[in-house]
Amino acid sequence: MNDDIKKACEVLRSGGVILYPTDTIWGIGCDATNEDAVRKVYEIKQRTDSKALLVLMDNPARLQTYVEEVPDIAWDLIEASDKPLTIIYSKGKNLASNLLAEDGSIGIRITREPFSARLCERFRKPLVSTSANISGTPSPANFSEISGLIKERVDYIVEYRQDDYTKTTPSGIIRLERGGLFKIIR
Repeated sequence: MNDDIKKACEVLRSGGVILYPTDTIWGIGCDATNEDAVRKVYEIKQRTDSKALLVLMDNPARLQTYVEEVPDIAWDLIEASDKPLTIIYSKGKNLASNLLAEDGSIGIRITREPFSARLCERFRKPLVSTSANISGTPSPANFSEISGLIKERVDYIVEYRQDDYTKTTPSGIIRLERGGLFKIIR
């Protein structure tokens, strides 16, 4: 795992795109602060950049660096969640502008999965994490279901967990609004 993390960080620092296991499904990822790298992810997925991508972080303490306002309820949700949870915050900052939704919002998930958490920690920046599929096609449940087209287009494929056939599911999604209001999306 350590060698994979080292190689992935080198690719991420050079503006490259990786294919890696997350706390949910396999993801296509890049440096969430690099607009050119984010653009490559949209191209690989054949997806319009008007549809925002989500971000992975290893530590909730980093949220305040990348979100204008972290509502108090967010801390409670992160702490109480026993399953992967993506929270959509109303205003992102210090991230690639083409990563944010048209209204400036950003979806962020704190990962507890060993590989993606260590990768985020070692990289020291948030990572884009979007399902490893062409837009409009089903999300792969494990590495063996990822299309060859995706594998050909990324700069590095993590070896860790390629042989894990455990079926996984996407995260829950909650959108937080000002004043403590929220909406459950998934």
